[in-house]
Amino acid sequence: MFCVVNYYYYYCFLIKNIIVIISTIWKMDRHRLLLASTAVVCAALVVYLKKRQNNNTRIKRRQWSRKWLQRRHGRGTLALLNTELRTEDPDAYKNFLRLDPAQFATLLNLVENDIKKQDTLMRESISAEHKLNVTLRFLATGETYRSLMYSTRIHESTISKFVPEVCRAIYKHLKGKYLATPTTSEGWLKIAREYEEKWNFPHCIGALDGRHICFSAPISSGSFYHNYKGTDSIILLGLVDAQYRFIYVNVGVNGRVSDGGVFGASLLSKKMRDGSLGLPEPQCLPGRITKVPYVIVADEAFPLLTNLLKPFPQRSLSYENRIFNYRLSRARRLVECGFGILANRWRILLNKIHLSHT
Repeated sequence: MFCVVNYYYYYCFLIKNIIVIISTIWKMDRHRLLLASTAVVCAALVVYLKKRQNNNTRIKRRQWSRKWLQRRHGRGTLALLNTELRTEDPDAYKNFLRLDPAQFATLLNLVENDIKKQDTLMRESISAEHKLNVTLRFLATGETYRSLMYSTRIHESTISKFVPEVCRAIYKHLKGKYLATPTTSEGWLKIAREYEEKWNFPHCIGALDGRHICFSAPISSGSFYHNYKGTDSIILLGLVDAQYRFIYVNVGVNGRVSDGGVFGASLLSKKMRDGSLGLPEPQCLPGRITKVPYVIVADEAFPLLTNLLKPFPQRSLSYENRIFNYRLSRARRLVECGFGILANRWRILLNKIHLSHT
């Protein structure tokens, strides 16, 4: 209130001096001018008080942490998950996180040192276990950060910071073991044997295709990420083996580029062309004397290369070519099924991803 009074007297002093100057110059009626100036000062004071009241209200609404978020321990879905589902219903636990308790413990042991933070005097940090819980749930459902905030009692701004961090840690520790591209002829020959035994397609070392991952593109990007489907996307290029397992991925190319263009710019294409992929030497097919190379099967969008096989054009197909296309399509279908299995388990791939672009 003292500050308000000071402002009031300051305005009065200022207006009074202005009145004296103006009345001297224009010979105005001092009484009428004083009344007008008083009205101006009152109006200014009202505006000032209103603004100060709004500022006080806004400051009052700002809190270090909302009280219901502070009551996180023992409440919310994380408490249900880690105290009841883990011990009483492992199937429900796996459905919630897409990992069973043993798998989760193994993954947590790998990434814990990368994602845990020290507690401070101001507040207790989010545990590595809870960070991994929330991240897996985000990937499994594609929920928004705000939706996760209400169920986990962790603020959405905090979630938005640690989810990318946890994802990077998971990729760092798992890419070499579970996303390893064979580097020797023995590794490729093992895949070829599985393709021949399971899918009756000899000399096949993988099925290749691309999938659009929709996301909220930066405003400044214009139509750079706009694809033929009318959405903004990046392309996930994947190579799978005979058991639907991904052995190579390339992700990040803008959605305007075709699958063939993505492949042409990929490391897989470079190694295939310069012979550093470690592919086995051409061998004879069963009952044949002509040696044929080991190949990756793909659709019409990809180029035809020595080690990349695609179907015959659909126009004027002979009977033999039609049979060949059917066999190749059956082998190539594994990558489409692989994408389907991946998206069904991690349903964030079915939704439009909204993340910051920093």
